[in-house]
Amino acid sequence: AVVRGCGGVWCRAWRRGAGGPAPAPRGQRAVACNARGGAVPAGKSGLAPWVPVVGLEIHAQISSNSKLFSGSQVQFAAPPNSLVSFFDASLPGTLPVLNRRCVEAAVMTGLALNCSINKKSLFDRKHYFYADLPAGYQITQQRVPIAVNGSLSYSLCIDSKMSQMVPKTVRIKQIQLEQDSGKSLHDDTRSQTLVDLNRAGVGLMEVVMEPDMCCGEEAAAAVRELQLILQTLGSSQAVMAEGQLRVDANVSVHHPGEPYGVRTEVKNINSIRFLAKAVDYEIQRQIEELENGGTIQNETRAFDSKLGCTVPMRDKEGKQDYRFMPEPNLPPLILYDAKSLPANMNHQQVVNIDLIRERLPDLPSVQRAKLVERYGILPEHSFTLLNEDGLSEFFENVVKQTQMKPKKVIGWILNDLLSYLKQHSLTVKESPVSSFLLADLLNLLEKKEISSTAAKQVLAELWKGDGKTPLEIVKEKKLELIQDQKELEQICQAVIDGQENEVIMMVLG
Repeated sequence: AVVRGCGGVWCRAWRRGAGGPAPAPRGQRAVACNARGGAVPAGKSGLAPWVPVVGLEIHAQISSNSKLFSGSQVQFAAPPNSLVSFFDASLPGTLPVLNRRCVEAAVMTGLALNCSINKKSLFDRKHYFYADLPAGYQITQQRVPIAVNGSLSYSLCIDSKMSQMVPKTVRIKQIQLEQDSGKSLHDDTRSQTLVDLNRAGVGLMEVVMEPDMCCGEEAAAAVRELQLILQTLGSSQAVMAEGQLRVDANVSVHHPGEPYGVRTEVKNINSIRFLAKAVDYEIQRQIEELENGGTIQNETRAFDSKLGCTVPMRDKEGKQDYRFMPEPNLPPLILYDAKSLPANMNHQQVVNIDLIRERLPDLPSVQRAKLVERYGILPEHSFTLLNEDGLSEFFENVVKQTQMKPKKVIGWILNDLLSYLKQHSLTVKESPVSSFLLADLLNLLEKKEISSTAAKQVLAELWKGDGKTPLEIVKEKKLELIQDQKELEQICQAVIDGQENEVIMMVLG
């Protein structure tokens, strides 16, 4: 039996091969995304339908030179324990000093996600005991976070060619500021754990999404849109490979009309592709477990990317007592807008919500609409341009420098250049073919000085990065189109004269 969405749309992850989850083991069933939410089984009569529910908690590292409460530098892959202040190491007598940049980044993100910004928010201590948390507690915002009640709009692609995009929305429960923990490095060979506190105290925004999604593909699309928004705002670099964006997925299944089922939490997923796989696998596992008469444990699980499955980490049956308490060393965080800002207040010492709102850049959705309107390209092409870092700017630079119409340029960008980049695992910024060189090549093609086939040969030569211009390659390879009719006639005559026997045979039939 295969679980289908009530909208009849097959989960694209199951048709992409390497791009989607590993095939379900025998007896297990695939889960389908659909435009309206929900999933029901098909194939075996009498089976009650199952509705998967997915909610996300996302930790985004704030793009800041220093940590949330100390002046220590933030730098990826620095030597272990080289960026640790007395406060980060929790030495007695040290006090937190709030980083203004982190507050502004959280406000900016909240505004971009249509949240209400709380003019008064509070800090709390969340107690738990890990080796990489020296103080034994984390400073967070549990009672009154900085932003609440927002929404994220994104588009779900429901076919492999990206020609059908379904608009979706997920509610944002809250965004809260909190400090990161350090990092434990487990050395199994020596049976010891090493602790690196460079990450301890780095500023995080935790974005809590309501359980409005129903499959891995939806979760992946929502996180990708959030990642683009964060990068556009500059509030986070959101590079998942460097731990700057980490996702916890809460997954459960239930029958329609019944309360939500027992949920499991899949922790610390660091790849959008793995997120889709982890969520879909967990949905399948829970359905299989329940239909075999088992029960779902309220537990924390991890995703094993090599095996393509989730594995238990720890159970959550006994609720952990974090012993939340107000942070005694930090006063309430007070923000202002144009109306509430006192006349005698120093503007440099406060955070003005309205001023941040005015400085918001165009978000990805607006950028896509402008690309479609300005250049007449297809909406799905605008998604690809923005999904690849730097590709939109590359496209616009080529359009400015070439006589070719944008609709033709987009084909060369997406079909040829992007194909080369993916083949060699390069980013747009690492491309040996600059926007100037590609525009030069397309101008030769547009002027009919070379054929389309010849242009592809020239692009292949440009990719070698030898420093030659398209025109130099054309002349060197003798790829020019001959425009002189007399010259063409002479070439044809020379061919005929050199092949007399073949010509006679063709004439005689």
